[in-house]
Amino acid sequence: MIYKYDFLIIGAGVAGMSYALKVARAKKGKICMICKTSLDEANTSFAQGGVASVTNLLVDDFNKHIEDTMIAGDYISDRKAVEQVVTKAPEQIKELVGWGVNFDRKDDGTFDLHREGGHSEFRILHHADDTGAEIQRGLMAAVRACPDIEIKENHFAVEIITQHHLGAKVTRRTPYINCYGAYVLNPETQKVDTYLSKVTLMCTGGCGAVYQTTTNPIIATGDGEAMVYRAKGTVQDMEFVQFHPTALYSPGETHPAFLITEAMRGYGGILRLPNGQSFMEKYDERLSLAPRDIVARAIDKEMKIHGLDHVCLDVTHKDAAETRHHFPNIYQKCLSMGIDITTDYIPVRPAAHYMCGGIKVDLNGCSSIERLYAIGECSCTGLHGGNRLASNSLIEAVVYADAAAKHSLEHIDLYDFNDKVPEWNDEGTMTNEEQVLITQSVKEVGEIMSNYVGIVRSDLRLKRAWVRLDTLYEETEQLFKRVKASKDICELRNMINVGYLITRFALERKESRGLHFTIDYPVHAYDK
Repeated sequence: MIYKYDFLIIGAGVAGMSYALKVARAKKGKICMICKTSLDEANTSFAQGGVASVTNLLVDDFNKHIEDTMIAGDYISDRKAVEQVVTKAPEQIKELVGWGVNFDRKDDGTFDLHREGGHSEFRILHHADDTGAEIQRGLMAAVRACPDIEIKENHFAVEIITQHHLGAKVTRRTPYINCYGAYVLNPETQKVDTYLSKVTLMCTGGCGAVYQTTTNPIIATGDGEAMVYRAKGTVQDMEFVQFHPTALYSPGETHPAFLITEAMRGYGGILRLPNGQSFMEKYDERLSLAPRDIVARAIDKEMKIHGLDHVCLDVTHKDAAETRHHFPNIYQKCLSMGIDITTDYIPVRPAAHYMCGGIKVDLNGCSSIERLYAIGECSCTGLHGGNRLASNSLIEAVVYADAAAKHSLEHIDLYDFNDKVPEWNDEGTMTNEEQVLITQSVKEVGEIMSNYVGIVRSDLRLKRAWVRLDTLYEETEQLFKRVKASKDICELRNMINVGYLITRFALERKESRGLHFTIDYPVHAYDK
């Protein structure tokens, strides 16, 4: 089947839905949103903490938020990108509220603001401890109510279409690579259909599932980064994988591991060893509110020193009723495990959480491939640099959705459909009966990445990962060529591609900086 849409959106989190709503208002063409699962299963739903924005002008200002972001990013961040997100955040908060998203407010009607690690002021808007789910709920209701947005749930984008599929030789040096749409797997027919588009938006979310333990859902397999990289697009900063310091330690729950929001440390939570001894004073003067890379490495080191599976977060000194009020979901989750957080320590350990790099884009969300935009976690805007400042990601997605919508609407009339694109060819392939090979390879990717490309790295470990991933790549490509495309084998290909990119970028950075920490090179001057 061949479909034609003016705007093709691959992904359905806060980035994709914000963009869809913004372009729908312009009434300039048909819009299709490809969602690999159901609409409510995006990474956005798992974001607990909140949205960072300067709203209390009595104590806060843009310069403070900009500087906090630059410091957290170890001064690798693109200042123009930082300024764009910070200064445009308040107007996008108003847009979210207009779409029906509810943020907690005080009795006087002002926002109830939290403070998180790395922030100099209270500026985190939130909805209890499930802000991402509330944003996803509000945007889903708005998208479903919009008759101009067609939603294809449980569809999987296999590849983006470029002139490569028309027989042209495309390399990383080819100027003006163009995106003409995507090949998309239909779960009902098990056929790969051709989706032609004038403009394509990549907003596929993160890639935490390449690690054994992650706060991301199992669907976060780095599909966008992998598809664009295979199409010879530019990716950047893939070595900077953020590990959230405080995922709930619960053996068996790894995809996703339950997140203990950073707001709990902003609330006054103290990191301790199981024996009650605090330890962050050894690592940073900001203690438990230091940026995530510092806290995650400190926890990792303490676990290795003492041979522990986890450390603990302590909020037992806080008012019990207030704790239950601010963190109802965390309270109930821990209670289901026999842990009363008002009287007991919470067992926590780091887990893969957020990719700071991704598809390189400019201030308008334009990738290196013409007619292809990328926003959200799969993109690299330059905002995060070497380390993401807490709660900057959701607002980045909405700000760049606005920029990409404006830019694509200005240029949509310059484009047309490319009717020469061939349909997907799977002649000569067979139904995949080797599921065990795929399942085992997925496990191997997780083990390789967690053991060799984790919080603390070395050239020896990285080179070992490189060799292991190369073998898996060759095996998987051979299998992909002889079987019909399926979601499972496509996700495996993407995971291997992303694992390779993280490893390659880590090998190329000959210093410890931001989230990339290696025992083979000295710590950068900014990393105190």
